[in-house]
Amino acid sequence: MKALSALPAQVRQYLLVTGNYWAFTLTDGALRMLVVLHFHALGYTPLQIAALFLFYEIFGVVTNLVGGYLGARLGLNRTMNLGLGLQVLALLMLTVPAAWLTVSWVMGAQALSGIAKDLNKMSAKSSIKLLVPDNQQGTLYKWVAILTGSKNALKGVGFFLGGALLALLGFSGAVLAMAAVLALIWLGSLVLLKKDLGKARAKPKFRDLLSKSRAINILSAARLFLFGARDVWFVVALPVYLSTVFGWDFWMVGGFLAAWVIGYGIVQSFAPRITGKQRGQVPDGRAAFVWAALLAGLPALIALGLGTGWPAQWVLLGGLLLFGVLFAVNSSLHSYLIVSYAKEDGVSLDVGFYYMSNALGRLMGTLLSGWLYQQYGLASCLWWSSLFVLLAALCSLGLPRRAGD
Repeated sequence: MKALSALPAQVRQYLLVTGNYWAFTLTDGALRMLVVLHFHALGYTPLQIAALFLFYEIFGVVTNLVGGYLGARLGLNRTMNLGLGLQVLALLMLTVPAAWLTVSWVMGAQALSGIAKDLNKMSAKSSIKLLVPDNQQGTLYKWVAILTGSKNALKGVGFFLGGALLALLGFSGAVLAMAAVLALIWLGSLVLLKKDLGKARAKPKFRDLLSKSRAINILSAARLFLFGARDVWFVVALPVYLSTVFGWDFWMVGGFLAAWVIGYGIVQSFAPRITGKQRGQVPDGRAAFVWAALLAGLPALIALGLGTGWPAQWVLLGGLLLFGVLFAVNSSLHSYLIVSYAKEDGVSLDVGFYYMSNALGRLMGTLLSGWLYQQYGLASCLWWSSLFVLLAALCSLGLPRRAGD
């Protein structure tokens, strides 16, 4: 504790924000796996299970937009703590007797969890802007990359945690244990998080929800297509394909996807090294275009490989690993650029608008993933993925060449 108290105030707040985000992320990943495993055991099909998370994505669109406004008016400490509290409530909703766990009830709990997740994420990402001086862009990039990458790695760990808790404690016991631990963290955050963090000096109007910055609008459009490109084949099509075509059981599918997410998060954390921070280079709009262009053709190449008669497992799994590396760098670059472009006063307005586009891209990809796979197969999803990444790259051409321009 002495070592912690000796740290600069900004570092202590960063560690607290990151700790909150980590704890939330573990429960978020574990809850997703718990719901998938439990309802799979009850006989639900993969598409029916995916439908349980529909409200989770829909409410993310609204929450990021309104949450950014609330963060600027009330302070990021309140929106972060509200997210933690709502997640505890969502977990408690799932501790009811088994007869109450209807599809509509679980979808409602997932909707609440989706609101909580995006309040927490928007607050965490916005907070970093306020904890790093504007003249230290390299440090900002590093801190954003660590926060983003560690979050995704821990989400993968959460997948494993969910399976382990389900085996040890059962469904109700698992969610009750997570609710109890997260409630303790929430109480600590209420006491320790800086009270005026992120509160705008001038009270924003409701019309300020929509960004007036050209750079942020362009980056938000690129983000929409980038995450639509991932989820159009990753959310529904890929797990169903691995299960039905490769014959993998659920544990193999869940374990592989969890490992992929962990690896993806690790690459995100190292993105500053990959993109040249060690040489003093801070990424700008040109870097966003170049890395998106490198990714754009990969899903199409996987689709072509699957159609040539080459070993499907080598083509798909090898392509997926390469996709994860390139996508992680793209995502980390975007996460840095939005924090860099955002105005310091009322930062959550810009960050919330941007992550609203992120959520909209996920929703679009999720819906298309199920429909395209059911109608046309995995190759169609991959071709659409390439198209979306290409659109993200074209959007990135309009970004400023130096971060902060």
